[in-house]
Amino acid sequence: MTAPSNFDVLVIGSGASGLSLALSLAAHVRVAVVSKAAIEESATLYAQGGVSAVVDQADSIESHVSDTLDAGGGLCDVDVVEFIVQRGRDRIQWLIDHGVPFTTQESPDGTIDFHLTREGGHSRRRVVHAADATGRAIETTLVEQVRAHPGISIFERYMAVDLITLAKLGITPDRCVGAYVLDLDNNVVRTITAKCSVLTTGGAGKVYLYTSNPDVATGDGIAMAWRAGCAVANMEFVQFHPTCLYHPKAKSFLLTEALRGEGGRLLLQSGEPFMHNYDERQELAPRDIVARAIDHEMKRSGAEHVFVDVTHKPAAFLRDHFPTVLERCASFGIDITTSPIPAVPAAHYLCGGVVTDVFGRTSLNNLFAVGEVACTGLHGANRMASNSLLECLVLADSAAARILSDLQKIEQPDHIPDWDDSQVTDADEEIVVAHNWDELRRFMWDYVGIVRSNKRLERARNRVDLLHNEISEFYGNFRITGDLIELRNLVQVAELIIRSALKRKESRGLHYTLDYPNRDDKNYARGTILRAGDFS
Repeated sequence: MTAPSNFDVLVIGSGASGLSLALSLAAHVRVAVVSKAAIEESATLYAQGGVSAVVDQADSIESHVSDTLDAGGGLCDVDVVEFIVQRGRDRIQWLIDHGVPFTTQESPDGTIDFHLTREGGHSRRRVVHAADATGRAIETTLVEQVRAHPGISIFERYMAVDLITLAKLGITPDRCVGAYVLDLDNNVVRTITAKCSVLTTGGAGKVYLYTSNPDVATGDGIAMAWRAGCAVANMEFVQFHPTCLYHPKAKSFLLTEALRGEGGRLLLQSGEPFMHNYDERQELAPRDIVARAIDHEMKRSGAEHVFVDVTHKPAAFLRDHFPTVLERCASFGIDITTSPIPAVPAAHYLCGGVVTDVFGRTSLNNLFAVGEVACTGLHGANRMASNSLLECLVLADSAAARILSDLQKIEQPDHIPDWDDSQVTDADEEIVVAHNWDELRRFMWDYVGIVRSNKRLERARNRVDLLHNEISEFYGNFRITGDLIELRNLVQVAELIIRSALKRKESRGLHYTLDYPNRDDKNYARGTILRAGDFS
């Protein structure tokens, strides 16, 4: 493995956005990919549903755009939605050309077509998938090619600490020139410089007690970008997936929305369906509606979970289309062919993030952001199912084109100082980090979850302010560790979520508050943007 040094492009993160971007660039420039765990470990790996795209002749760009705008609660950027949806078919072909094995079926006339599923918010079947493990198929295929590419240097178990900016070095005008990264195996902070840096770090599900996200989803990119002066937007819109497997040993296992797309019913403990009481689309309503319905029914009845029932489908169909779900549930003694599956909502996807355009450009020169870390305007107040991988793939392509056009104009500074930890000591009480981590995730779940109120948000703000000060002091006095870096980032992201939620005095999309239960288009039909200087 190449030692950290100087590259043309630094990609921080190794999901679908980062890997597809790296592959698009590597034939032309020197690329570094930094992954704080094994390169395969990302939210992409666990994505079950698929990629939404207009590939069926009976479908249309206009329909996909309309569905996305409807799910987004009036906050989607129409131009961005059209830009991304129009390029979906091309990105599917790019994945096929790179070897991703999507599920197909034989049509009555003998031709082979994609097998398409339908998920919440979609008016028709348009989700291209690889059984029920689409993310794994995409991630493993791309990882294999990234590992083999001579133009890409991979740094596994290297955790980004902070972006390096000229402003921090006392130079103007400001721009990003790389990042400091912690070598987790040797506990040494190293320097990677680059003409352009790209955040593809994913979301921040681990800020909540219950989440479908992998352990790496700690909001690193958003926190680093904020500290570097970038604007963020729509952080109040946290999507809670309605159905994660409820079992004490089933950590973060998602029950794909395609189960409901294939007719799966949500049932109470009594066996009674309930979604007809909340929305005419029933189980196929957008995720915010379904999650709130489940949350309400659980609180009303005192139940610990509801059920997803797909026992009406033939066992062979479930084995063919949902092998991952079937196998995982079976490992916990649940036979989905004969028994309903216990399920609860869990934090799943962050619709807000670092503000970018459709080329991934942030408000800091030479810093790009792609994927869940970014807020492009595609999702608005609520993400429609399977639009996330679509966004990753389309904007990785457009960002790569912009980066290649920009690189020839960029010159790096003569000298960038290395990380200085000469004034700090080893931590005397690591337990402080563990306790603060637990406290943060619990009060975020209790006070800033599916249903909010002014009182709950104010309590959360008071708690997060205390944690922020305590962790800042800890960070300034002791040598950093991976756990401390993640906690520092999570506290920053939690603060952004809370303050964004306090600014939006209405209920819209994924943000629902008891104090302002109605939508207010007159005052709030716009994004919640936070900029450096809004608060310290």
